[in-house]
Amino acid sequence: MHSFFPTRVYAAPLLPEGGKALNDRLERECRQLAHDDGAGRQWSAVNYAGGYTSYGSANRMHTVSPTFAELERHLAAHVRDFSRVLGLDLRGRRLRMTDCWVNIMRHRAHHGLHLHPLSTLSGTYYVRVPRGSPGLKIEDPRLDRMMATPPRRADAEVSPWITLPATAGEILLFESWLRHEVVSNPSRTARISISFNYSWF
Repeated sequence: MHSFFPTRVYAAPLLPEGGKALNDRLERECRQLAHDDGAGRQWSAVNYAGGYTSYGSANRMHTVSPTFAELERHLAAHVRDFSRVLGLDLRGRRLRMTDCWVNIMRHRAHHGLHLHPLSTLSGTYYVRVPRGSPGLKIEDPRLDRMMATPPRRADAEVSPWITLPATAGEILLFESWLRHEVVSNPSRTARISISFNYSWF
């Protein structure tokens, strides 16, 4: 049995230990931004029903906040490790964070299926994950070619969708072409995350 064209997803704690202080500062800034960002709240009312995101208003947080800049510094080693696993030949360039924004998923908010065009790697850092809140659901990129494929057994190693659990203090990294979504949040407590993109051009 051979395994070809694997889809790699990187998951790890941001810091092996001592990350609580940074996480607490990030949570305070995320909540403060949601309070202060009127333009973001208006954008979210149209594009992110029931939730708040700074994607349409403050999407370069690593350039304006020392706390988010610290997050970027800690992410750098993970991004280097993941790019090595992927075998990326960056031709002497390096991957740079181009976007960084806040997501606050309130009760019943969801984030529909999408990808991140014009980026190389994307990811999420989980700030606050209440019990029962959803993880990241990723789609098999070959799904639109499976016209005559029967359903898979529940225990099958290959599945058209996989949900990766969300854990506070951890990051997920994936190639930006990978379609993903976050299903409706059943928790009454907000789920807070920070998403970001990296590009090599």
